[in-house]
Amino acid sequence: MFSDETLDVIEFKSSWKKERRVRDSSTQTSEIITNDVAAQSVDRHEVEVQTDEVYEKATPYRFVNDKSQELRDFLERVEPMLHTQLEKNLHSHAFDGYDVNWHEETKTVTCVHTLSHADLEPGLNVTGLSWNSTGSTVAVSYGRFDHEDWCTHKSLLCTWNVDRKNINPKKADVAVDVSSCLMCVAFHPEIPAFIAGGTFNGEVQLWDLSQPDTPLLTSSGIEDDSHRDPVSRVIWVLDPEGKGKNKYKLVSISGDGKILVWQASPQSKEIKLLDGFLLLAESMPRSMRKGRLRPDAEMGVTAISYTHEDKTLFVVGSEGGGVFKCSMNSSDRLAATHIQSSVPLKNPVSFAFTPHVGPVYAVECSPYHRNLFLTCGIDQTTRVYSMLQTKPVLELEPAAGYIFSARWSPVRPSVFAVVTGEGQLLIYDLAVHKVNPVCTLEAGTEKKPVYTLEFNLHNRQLLATGDELGDVRVWQLNDDLTLQDPGEQTVLVDLADSALE
Repeated sequence: MFSDETLDVIEFKSSWKKERRVRDSSTQTSEIITNDVAAQSVDRHEVEVQTDEVYEKATPYRFVNDKSQELRDFLERVEPMLHTQLEKNLHSHAFDGYDVNWHEETKTVTCVHTLSHADLEPGLNVTGLSWNSTGSTVAVSYGRFDHEDWCTHKSLLCTWNVDRKNINPKKADVAVDVSSCLMCVAFHPEIPAFIAGGTFNGEVQLWDLSQPDTPLLTSSGIEDDSHRDPVSRVIWVLDPEGKGKNKYKLVSISGDGKILVWQASPQSKEIKLLDGFLLLAESMPRSMRKGRLRPDAEMGVTAISYTHEDKTLFVVGSEGGGVFKCSMNSSDRLAATHIQSSVPLKNPVSFAFTPHVGPVYAVECSPYHRNLFLTCGIDQTTRVYSMLQTKPVLELEPAAGYIFSARWSPVRPSVFAVVTGEGQLLIYDLAVHKVNPVCTLEAGTEKKPVYTLEFNLHNRQLLATGDELGDVRVWQLNDDLTLQDPGEQTVLVDLADSALE
């Protein structure tokens, strides 16, 4: 009667209820931009007050109308004694060589300035230094000594005024661009802004630093009348016959063996060759010649110095180590050579000294003795020669590497200084010790070689050195090295006399 039965599922949708749908969306207001501003009013006022300077009323001086007999007797009594003493003072030599010291007393040698130029091309060395005629400005030439070919470097001529209170040790007061390495520099002895220099390419150039826009006045160019090798040194020499603007002549030397004499002045703005000499191998004694060197081969001139008493007499050093006494009055014309020149080239050599072993880097005649001169070279020796004999009267070996420069003190007859390949400045005083330096200073940055040094002729306490990294140091010397002792010149006299024994 009853039974289970499964029926199919039937589905139907509602006719009054709709299906719900869901959708996601988002909203955002416009970005809010914020600004932070701080404001604070500041009011400052500085007011100085000072009462008027009080001057002490000076006590008026007046002559006393004293006609007393006591005063007359006193004057008559002391006048003969005073007159006698003044006569003695007039003929006395007690203060010969004494120089008044206007500077504060100093006991140590100190470095007062370390100068470098920030825009200097890396790798340039200090090749030369020169103080101007007032002693306030030092000029620095920059170049390189390691050329293997023609020079393509750009170098600089820089100057610093060391008397300025606001001196910038990292930037030169004046910086003049030079188209090749500048190997030497020399201020005019009397015109503070007039300066000469020699380049690696053989040019002799003149600048007037008072004209900052166009300082270069003229150049010798690269011609037959100029040098064919790097200029080793330029030096101003007093012309005994010169007058006015031609009072000084410019002398240049080079590795081509030439010694050229120029006429140059800032007024004429030109440089003119006046005379010339040529150093040949035949000037070297046969016993001193090396290998099969031809007698007519040129010898490079590396150093030159004129005697202080006779400006026609000078000494030169050569690349081969030779040291020679020469004369501007030489009339020994050379036989025909392959070198072209508008002036006849002469042989200046009158005497040959015992040579160094290798190039001579510096020669300087003593300002206090006419027969003594100083040399140094690659053989690591410093020598003092006498004009009267071939062998040196004194030879020093500091064992500090090559000796690149040597200079006599302009104020102490027995003092001279040298700089070395190990970065040292050595100062000798022959009145104290004839072998060891009295002062040894580290003058090279990172102990790099120091190539040049110059005493200041007008400020006796200053000396400048320049090193391989392009740094210049200005040293203040102590009183022991700058104040001359009475009778100090006898040290040089005794040294020179030893050559005659």
